[in-house]
Amino acid sequence: MSSTALHSLTYLRPSGLDRSGGRALLGLQTSGGRTPAGAVANPTFFRGFVTRPAVAAAGLLAVADVAAARYYDPRRIRSALLDPVVTANGDRLRFESFSGCCGVHARLDILAAGLDGDTGYGTTNVDVNTPLRDALNGVTAGDPLHLTVGPDELAVATLGDRVVEKKVPLPERWLRGFAETQTIAAEFDLRAEVGAAEAVRFLRALPRTGGTAARGGQWVVATAGRLRLTSRPVPGAVCLPGPQRLDALHRVLRQADSLRLYGPKVAAGSPLLASAWEIGLPGMRLTLTLSPEAGRGFSGEGTVLNALAHEDTESDAELLSVLLAWDPRIELGELAARSGLTAERVRAALIRLGVDGRIGYDLAEAAHFHRELPYAAGRVERHNPRLKAARELVTAGNVRPDPEDADAATVTSGSYTHRVRLGTDGRFVCTCDWWAETRGTRGPCRHALAARIIRATARTAL
Repeated sequence: MSSTALHSLTYLRPSGLDRSGGRALLGLQTSGGRTPAGAVANPTFFRGFVTRPAVAAAGLLAVADVAAARYYDPRRIRSALLDPVVTANGDRLRFESFSGCCGVHARLDILAAGLDGDTGYGTTNVDVNTPLRDALNGVTAGDPLHLTVGPDELAVATLGDRVVEKKVPLPERWLRGFAETQTIAAEFDLRAEVGAAEAVRFLRALPRTGGTAARGGQWVVATAGRLRLTSRPVPGAVCLPGPQRLDALHRVLRQADSLRLYGPKVAAGSPLLASAWEIGLPGMRLTLTLSPEAGRGFSGEGTVLNALAHEDTESDAELLSVLLAWDPRIELGELAARSGLTAERVRAALIRLGVDGRIGYDLAEAAHFHRELPYAAGRVERHNPRLKAARELVTAGNVRPDPEDADAATVTSGSYTHRVRLGTDGRFVCTCDWWAETRGTRGPCRHALAARIIRATARTAL
């Protein structure tokens, strides 16, 4: 994990708990954050009550469980930097985390119906350690839960308890994971939905340890309102790679209303694929997104690379960034109309914004949302070495389009020459070892990216 994004935090005064007036009021001091008005030294994102205290507490613990877990190799000591992120979108709070192995993304959305208070705008990451977990574990349905969220800390007050946890930095690997998950999830569709009873039955029957069987890939299909496992991909199925990675959902099963399964289109012979599992809760949603394999983190998937290869993407992203307003639901068509860009260019620009952690994707609403992670922008090539290598191949003149085939090119890399050709699905196929090993399931190789850059440049020049 990189430590280059460490932040120095300054507070105006210590946080305090005021019990005057017959109720407990917890005041948190904050350090700088961003709002629609720009940078603010000490903003407040939320102050009020959660309408379903036990549900919210269980959901927050589930997000914290994921942040504390290494599902593929639980023997490794987790980093202290794995801390949940909270975003306030004006009408809701979103708590997010990645597992230590970066193969599971968790998000708890506390919607307007789950909040009774004033919700602002902003993003920060927070530490949820043992004292806070102990306080959340003690929350019951009858407890009034007063919650204050500032840009650098999270605090929970429940009757006689007070817990305040300081923020620690967000690992850069999470930033790459945020970029990949929003791109991957945008290609998902709802594949199955079942009620609370079936959700409980199915999830409790899954293995909860990381043994050999649990690490493998299985598939789930819905038949007559029931979910069942199958060993082979079939149309309509959802991949379940490493079922123990759904363990955090058990935190909220008693309060669940429904279970929704999302995934890409599946055909016979499909490779292992990512999937998302959403528990519906009163006034809230808890979603876990799983990478295609238990030992495979989202940070290296490479799904953003094709969009980043277009020369207009950087300037388009700058244009769209002006139009973002911490919206909880970003409409692609509206952005296209306001920006004058085509829908294809808007999609690519949103992916570029996602690389800086400024865009997420909400499956339940089939829409992106705006967030601002505490990171400096402009780290595209550093986070995507294949893109950097592709641009170096182009600059060196190592990409030669085929004069007789507009969809083909040869790319020289070191002492090797590779043949690259555009397939009918819009992806470039390459003769290199990377493509032979992954078959495009982990994004394009550097040679394919270089060919795409050359092709796009030539079409722009026409």
